[in-house]
Amino acid sequence: MNFIIPSEGAVARVKLTRDRTRLIKQGYPWIYKDWLNELPRLPAGSRALVRDRDGSLIAYGMYDPESPLAVRVCAIERERLDDDFVAKRLREALRIRTALFDSHTTGYRLLNGEGDGLPGLVCDRYGRFAVVKLDGEAPTGFWNVEAIAEWLIQNAGIRSVYLKYRAEEKTRGRMIEGQLPESSIPFVEQGVSFQADIQQGQKTGFFFDQRENRGRIRQLAKGKSVLNLFGYTGGFSIYAGLGGASHVTTVDIAQPAIEEACRNWELNEVPQAAHSAVAEDAFEYLAKAREAKSRWDLIVVDPPSFAPSERLVEKAKESYIALFTAALRVLSDGGVIALSSCSSHISSAMFLEICGAALSAARCRATVLGIHGQPADHPFPFVCTELQYLKFVLLQVR
Repeated sequence: MNFIIPSEGAVARVKLTRDRTRLIKQGYPWIYKDWLNELPRLPAGSRALVRDRDGSLIAYGMYDPESPLAVRVCAIERERLDDDFVAKRLREALRIRTALFDSHTTGYRLLNGEGDGLPGLVCDRYGRFAVVKLDGEAPTGFWNVEAIAEWLIQNAGIRSVYLKYRAEEKTRGRMIEGQLPESSIPFVEQGVSFQADIQQGQKTGFFFDQRENRGRIRQLAKGKSVLNLFGYTGGFSIYAGLGGASHVTTVDIAQPAIEEACRNWELNEVPQAAHSAVAEDAFEYLAKAREAKSRWDLIVVDPPSFAPSERLVEKAKESYIALFTAALRVLSDGGVIALSSCSSHISSAMFLEICGAALSAARCRATVLGIHGQPADHPFPFVCTELQYLKFVLLQVR
């Protein structure tokens, strides 16, 4: 079983120009192009052999001369980058998820790329269905997805595997094993029922990383009016409804997502009259709500990444502050607001500064109820805090 696409024979032999040896040996998964003395002309996905400034071998990985991440590290020093090595990483990832989840949660992140020692390889599980994504040209040219799919079927109880292409691709993806489902795939999360459209939905169809934070909203929702902005397919909304919210409003700009949110609401047999769903831009919705003097007791603000690259960070900060300020202005006195960011380019410290700026602009003061992030099925290397991407801050505001 060849987990790695057989090489044409050419290996990218590169040498560090900076002293990053200790960092790499500690588990840092990336080697940037400006850390290297030269970039051989080889295809993305070629195997890489990395030496330090003294010429000593320190790491093996996958190579992409066109990416800022010239090498994604897969193994270090005496480790052998072969099928046995990859199979061990796959078994370790599966063992962790088996310990984390039972029949009450059948949807979760099964493989999380660098966090599981499998750079660029992501797999989300929906019951017996798996969706694989490859993050970039190097992983696409490196990982043999047919072999990965075969291993999942033989070892993880998976029956069907779908390869989801990146958003810029002309087609959405292709089946590797099994048949493409005719409708959305059902799964449960902490006993809550959902269905996901793996083809047309964002990412692999659902955002598993907010699972624990959805549970926190459920605990806080009883008797409250709830506004879920950027609600997508209604995750936070359904949890709030099951938590006893008096009414929940879901807002998302995409009509198909709103329709899916309504179907998910129906799956859980929550009173229909307790839910309103609106397909509208969140900024516009908040402007109208303020003009109408509308207020909510609990608001969730979970926008998409405003900073997909480092150069957009300053613009993203302005957008976050404007959005959070607008949301704070329609929050009831003493109400609770959840502010979130999924951008890896916005650090935790920077995000707290953004929250503070929004509170100041809205002339509010707040008590912190919790600062949270991604769950255990979204692990990251200890020395690579850039992959600690999810920020979720719960505030009680006056």
